[in-house]
Amino acid sequence: MGVLDTIQRPADLKSLTLAQLHTLAQEIREEILQTIARLGGHLASSLGAVELCLALHYAFDAPEDQLLWDMGYQAFTHKLVTGRLKQFQTLKQLGGLSGFNHKDESPYDLFTTGHGGTVLSTAMGLAMARDHIRGTQQVVAIIGDASLGEGMALEALNHIGHCKPNLLVVLNDNRMSIAKPIGGLSRYLNRIITNPAYNRLRHDLEALIKRLPHGSRLVRLGHKLEESVKGLLVPGLVFEELGFRYVGPIDGHNLPELIRTLKNVKRMKGAILLHVSTVKGKGYRFAEADPERFHKTEPFDLRTGLPKASAQAKGYGLRVQGKPVKPLAPSPQPPAQTFTDAFSEELIRIAQTNRRLMAITAAMPEGTGLDRFAREFPERFLDVGMAEQHAVGLAAGLARGGARPVVAIYSTFLQRAYDQIMHEMCLQDLPVILAIDRASLVGEDGPTHHGVFDVAYLRVLPNIRLLAPRDPDELRAMLRWALEQDRPVAIRYARGGVMYGEPLGKGPKIALGKSELLRTGADLAIVAVGNLVYAALAAAERLEAEGIKASVVNARFIKPLDEAMLRETAARAGRLVTIEEAQVAGGFGSAVSEALDAAGLSGLPHLRIGLPDVFIEHGKRPELLERSRLDPENLARRIARWMHSLREPTSEASFVV
Repeated sequence: MGVLDTIQRPADLKSLTLAQLHTLAQEIREEILQTIARLGGHLASSLGAVELCLALHYAFDAPEDQLLWDMGYQAFTHKLVTGRLKQFQTLKQLGGLSGFNHKDESPYDLFTTGHGGTVLSTAMGLAMARDHIRGTQQVVAIIGDASLGEGMALEALNHIGHCKPNLLVVLNDNRMSIAKPIGGLSRYLNRIITNPAYNRLRHDLEALIKRLPHGSRLVRLGHKLEESVKGLLVPGLVFEELGFRYVGPIDGHNLPELIRTLKNVKRMKGAILLHVSTVKGKGYRFAEADPERFHKTEPFDLRTGLPKASAQAKGYGLRVQGKPVKPLAPSPQPPAQTFTDAFSEELIRIAQTNRRLMAITAAMPEGTGLDRFAREFPERFLDVGMAEQHAVGLAAGLARGGARPVVAIYSTFLQRAYDQIMHEMCLQDLPVILAIDRASLVGEDGPTHHGVFDVAYLRVLPNIRLLAPRDPDELRAMLRWALEQDRPVAIRYARGGVMYGEPLGKGPKIALGKSELLRTGADLAIVAVGNLVYAALAAAERLEAEGIKASVVNARFIKPLDEAMLRETAARAGRLVTIEEAQVAGGFGSAVSEALDAAGLSGLPHLRIGLPDVFIEHGKRPELLERSRLDPENLARRIARWMHSLREPTSEASFVV
């Protein structure tokens, strides 16, 4: 039995010796590596935060003290020492542990979190609520350096520094993006600044000096002297100016230094910022060498660091940090062509002749496929960091200046830029293209990352054209069409590629507000949008076996709708089903219902199929589609049941399923 097996709750850490803590850190890294190599997922950040997490739980008393992690993928150690070791092998699997912090999973997780930059605001709220009821618990917010540039985080930093609640902010700097430690002088100065005796003496001297003539002025001069000395040795002056007491940077892998510093700063009052320097991928040489690739990875071979599909051997007698590693089972092959691949390739092809084209992303060049564009056209690529609002505002300025910007952002993160989409993009009627990746159920990342709300929040905005391709080839055509328009265009596309059936090949030329008829049938019309067009075709085949002949229409446009097609459908089939991989509330089906009502066709029987009014949990994408009854077999069953119900009298013409 290892040390990790003996840890049931964070309090168990306090009985360990320093040597045992080091052993525990090694065992935790092995557990994380084994699990992520087999299942895939976020890796490098959690490997880099092992010692930091152990030191935090050693120095503080959770859950009485409230530890908030900005991004759950750096907190796998937190899961392992808070009673979730036995479930860790179910990470991100259907019915298993979330890949992020989850409020319903453990009393040690105060919030369900998956979007960076939010923790400082929620931590400040907790600190102020504690002070209001005169509580005594400590509040600690752990935030990564990438998240620190997010707009919400900067707003919270400004407010915390102004109000100065008793709140510790731990900045986990794993890319040295602010500054490097200066060495021995910096460490010595931090020991002085965090020493309780120094802080008591400092407080008493300030109180004494204030009683003297011009005492307040002398205190201010003393603060300036301290800041001047610190400014020479440490990089935290900006935080001091915001109103924080800055400590650091310190080595985030030095357990004795971490524990000592945390025990000291927990006694300090006011807003404290502790700057901790860590190494992404710590303990696994491939992740240390390429932390960006191992930020989130597919299942991989531990010996080579290569994806499972690239590994040839099945067992290597591998040892990681001195311990043997079990051979790993093979994983399924990824789709041959994904929407992201098609977007990336087509954008590069267009850019070769369209020199006005520029590409923007918000800290996701690899995920959106823009890393390839960046290598081909570095002068026309902009990664603004975790700042989606700025990305859209910047694109608006570029468009007004004559460029043709394409902004590639995941659907779930585009939500952050909603005001900019309205105010800077649509209100100005500017030709900005939004390439909305992962506009679907995304799988193992769960409810914080499912991109299923963008249809409802975008279609209500004037001036925008909203499209959804059925497959990667159609995405290419839509991208070319979008770059010919002089108004805002958004193209939403799913994670992965075609799931049900084989790609149909090129369809008719894209024309504004025009759909594509794929199959004819006299009994009803199925109008599907995006990747679920193929599920609709497969469902239609199953329905025909039951004697129900269905037309299938690829909507292509969510806004503007193909109203002529809807009128023809009403005249020909008299029954309509809409299918979308998005929230049914306010979604594509709702838009169709509104259009039918405006055309005087509100009596047309209409079944709206989409996602229910709940947050969908994590699991593999095919599992979630089946559970949501959006796979072909379930679609056919639901439609057949609805068709049979129409034979019975009902006062309702429109249904939501």
